[in-house]
Amino acid sequence: MKNETLHVEGMSCGHCVKSVEGAVKNIGADAKVNLEKKTVEVVFDESSVSLEAIKNAIEEQGYDVV
Repeated sequence: MKNETLHVEGMSCGHCVKSVEGAVKNIGADAKVNLEKKTVEVVFDESSVSLEAIKNAIEEQGYDVV
């Protein structure tokens, strides 16, 4: 399992947390959002999902991975 911390702009509320965490979970990874730090900690198996796919899933929800 690999751990990465992504910096994500545009998150501001509980709905944002559910949206991001749900999108990441739907592609087979785990995410924990920290609104204060504007980060998303992701844990994933590189053999089944890529970091790029995780970033895309977050961006498809309307947030910017920087």
